[in-house]
Amino acid sequence: MRSTTRALETVPMRTPDDQCVDRLRRAARPLRGDATDHDLLLEMVGHKSLVLLGEASHGSHEFYLQRARITQRLIAEKGFHAVAIEGDWPDAARVNRHVRGSAGRPTLLPPMEPAAALAGFQRFPTWMWRNTVVAGFIDWLREFNSVRPMAVRTGFYGLDLYSLQGAMGAALDHLREADPASAKALRAQCVRFDAFGPDSEIHGLMSGLRAAPSCEAAVRAAMAQLLQRGRQAADPGGAVDQEEARFDLAQNARLVKNGEQHCRAMCLGEMSCWNLREQQMADMLAELHIHLAKRVARPKIVVWAHNSHTGDARATEMGRLRGEQSLGQLVRQRQPDDCLLVGMTTHSGSVTAASDWDAPALQQRVRPALAGSVEQLLHDTGLPRFWLPLRPGSEASEVLREPRLQRAIGVVYRPEAERENHHFFSRAAEQFDALLHLDSTRALAPLLPEPAWRAGDGQPLTKESLLALHGDMHEAFPTGL
Repeated sequence: MRSTTRALETVPMRTPDDQCVDRLRRAARPLRGDATDHDLLLEMVGHKSLVLLGEASHGSHEFYLQRARITQRLIAEKGFHAVAIEGDWPDAARVNRHVRGSAGRPTLLPPMEPAAALAGFQRFPTWMWRNTVVAGFIDWLREFNSVRPMAVRTGFYGLDLYSLQGAMGAALDHLREADPASAKALRAQCVRFDAFGPDSEIHGLMSGLRAAPSCEAAVRAAMAQLLQRGRQAADPGGAVDQEEARFDLAQNARLVKNGEQHCRAMCLGEMSCWNLREQQMADMLAELHIHLAKRVARPKIVVWAHNSHTGDARATEMGRLRGEQSLGQLVRQRQPDDCLLVGMTTHSGSVTAASDWDAPALQQRVRPALAGSVEQLLHDTGLPRFWLPLRPGSEASEVLREPRLQRAIGVVYRPEAERENHHFFSRAAEQFDALLHLDSTRALAPLLPEPAWRAGDGQPLTKESLLALHGDMHEAFPTGL
């Protein structure tokens, strides 16, 4: 009896988490690094017209690369018509013109480097879109579009509302050439913003404190005039180039109105500025769908954004306790059978992020996932990269239906306050339809790294290391699929 007792004491007891790991390992679909890596996801997409691809940080190379490769297949094999990003509309519009080209001439002429197409992204955090992976992707997309009819070329659009000054300037630029008098009149209506320079948040604070008049009435009037001008400028024959220009004008006008409202909400808490932003992105997505439907029977759109936007907020503590919504939630509520929500996770590695808002981009080490978190469970499977479908009733769905910690790194990372700043409770199986786990990830490479940023080995950047980064950009996206 004693020997049996001693033998039992040497066998470690299996914990509930051990059993969860076994179930997740059985459900996982490993990535092998070949052309079949994303077959499972494309099968899950089926005939759906909206695919939201998330990321657990805004500065991880592998998240951006896998998302871009998935999108290549969605475009080439599933006929997706647009990439919509968590980025500002005016900045993305420059990329859209680059990748779509113009009717009547090949998209590869005249040439423009991807870095120049991305140059509009000047606002912090510049690395979020001006990086080697996005540059490689838009280079591929421009070439892919070059042999396609104009009506079905895939575009690149922004959904966010932070670039108030940029939207206002772009809207007015549309009018200066066609109707200088109208442009001058509208400029006078919006001139109040100039007193605050590029910092439109100051306008929101001052107008809310009654220290400056709100521009709400002015921008509403400006929007109405701009929309009317856009309708008049549209070619009744429906020429694609002119229709794109009209749509660009309408969205810039809408952003002027919504951006001013968002500034006031952000400064004074008149309403949930988070929910206002999510509603704005959902509305922009709906407007994009209507726009594309004018030239294709069933528009298909892929969205690139953070997990906090692409997931369903109702499955998170922010949604349950604070009433926060998300783009993924709004899309599910509007089109429950026509969307797929995808999240991405990582356990450790490095990340490009700032230590504070508007601070320089740094390469920082990502601390290993916290015990009991979603990421720790996925790490414990021992698989380096895999898909995890979360179909209702599946083993993975049963395991991840329980509330667990989940990590979120935005453009700011403070590892010294890892739990407080970067973790929240979620039911991942209700938040997403599938997860892509990449156990170790590395820092995303900016196109124009700041002096504080370091190459992957921690050494200062040199001309040679920059050339290597840009070489990797082209190797990541070969011309064919």
